[in-house]
Amino acid sequence: MVLPSRRPPRKTARVSKHLKNIGVVSLLTVVSRVLGLVRDQISAAVFGDGLLNSAFLTAFRLPNLFRRLLGEGALTAAFLPTLQDELHERGRPGAFALLNKVVSWLVVVTGGLVLLAMALFSQARMIPGREEKWYLVADLTVILFPYLAFVCVAAALNATLNVFQHFTEPALSPIWLNLAMIFSLGGAGLHFAATPEGQIRWLCAGVLIGGFLQMGVPAAVLIREGWRPRPDLVLSPRVREISRLMTPGFFGTAIYQVNIYVASLLAYSINDSAGTLLFYANRLMELPIGVFAVAVLTVVYPLIARHATERKFTELAEDYRRGIRLILIINVPAAAGLALLSGPIVRLLYQHGKFDAAASQAMTPLLGLFAIGLPFFSITSLTVRAFYALKDTATPVRVAVVDFVVNLVLSISLMHWLGTAGLVLASTAAIIVQTLLLQRALVRKLPGMSLAPLWPTLVKVAVATFVMGVLVWGGWQIIGATVARPRFADALAVFGLIPIAVAAYAWLMWLLRVEGYDVLLAMLRRKRGG
Repeated sequence: MVLPSRRPPRKTARVSKHLKNIGVVSLLTVVSRVLGLVRDQISAAVFGDGLLNSAFLTAFRLPNLFRRLLGEGALTAAFLPTLQDELHERGRPGAFALLNKVVSWLVVVTGGLVLLAMALFSQARMIPGREEKWYLVADLTVILFPYLAFVCVAAALNATLNVFQHFTEPALSPIWLNLAMIFSLGGAGLHFAATPEGQIRWLCAGVLIGGFLQMGVPAAVLIREGWRPRPDLVLSPRVREISRLMTPGFFGTAIYQVNIYVASLLAYSINDSAGTLLFYANRLMELPIGVFAVAVLTVVYPLIARHATERKFTELAEDYRRGIRLILIINVPAAAGLALLSGPIVRLLYQHGKFDAAASQAMTPLLGLFAIGLPFFSITSLTVRAFYALKDTATPVRVAVVDFVVNLVLSISLMHWLGTAGLVLASTAAIIVQTLLLQRALVRKLPGMSLAPLWPTLVKVAVATFVMGVLVWGGWQIIGATVARPRFADALAVFGLIPIAVAAYAWLMWLLRVEGYDVLLAMLRRKRGG
């Protein structure tokens, strides 16, 4: 008698492995986002929503803009599938050789950019007639710009680790930055700086220390895996391929990042607090993205890139839709919760020290408006990666141009009428347009990538979210009417209503038999067990 094999089916094992990876990345990303929130809370308490904080955040946007252009944006999108090909054809020795070439060119290019930017911004005070706050931004940009070189090299190293199926170390990367900034400001800055200007410089030092750690830790892991870093500026065919793939992707990413930077400059020009409020509201909106959507993206992108390399388009479409489904299950109710409880969330998290009630009141509607775009932002991130996996970097550029025009026109039009809220509305409208255009273009390229099979899931998620939203709204009304102490009422809403809402939503998911709910439960069980 032949006994049946107990070995799980290959597809089940593959899904289980990917769920484990998503769970690990998601858990570490939660830790990172919590630390980022602590970092922002300390900054808000020390500096409030005043000019110094807005100047720092505006200055920090510029090296981050180039970081996403040269590091986590066009480079990673072009480098990862090319490295996947190299690994498939020549194994680890070939992959490590390609990594050396890419890192060498990154050091040359980013090093030159850093020196040029520092030289230019250091001369900003030679330009007469500007407000002092613009000179302050230039001074802080000079200090912060070296962060660009560290984090761009780190992006290439982390992309390599992802290809090697090492997801833990890349997920730790933002944790090093947050810890460095927390200890620099909350520790050294508060104890050794006698003025707010001195404290902001300690915060800048934390950025540079964190950037160095973001580069050093993955480098050490790769060295342990067999990588031997050495300079190599040879323009091999693979390097030329990366450069070719980067070019349209660079401009597409540039359009998006310039969009963000222009919005921050427009906010900075409105008043001294608008830049800070816009940044903090956007950071809270990104929390659900960081908790889950980025984790899904980190794991799914190498997977669909491998499917594209092997021309397994059916599997590519299945994993793409699986990623979208998981994003929707989490981010649609998260958006509703953020919008409904934006007031108590902002007050409880930020209203401390110099961040007063007026700042909380101004920030609350911004968070509610940002929340509308949360699911669209998450979907767009994965859709763009699907194009990159197919080595089509031109289509996202064309769509990004439309997004830029929509955002810029609406921003300029609405900021004079609605102030900072107008900038958020413009950003939300632009990301919705971008999501729809990208998905339509993706289906034209590969008809099997249609999201039509997800409509039943979306309807069920919408029903469950509506019921959950009614429960949250009613609970907040009862708390507001019966609890006299505002701080206690806010805490009750955040620590009481949110868990109840999550439990109710989970029960509704089970009741409605939402496809993908079992996948999510399996991932959560793995996280709890780990």
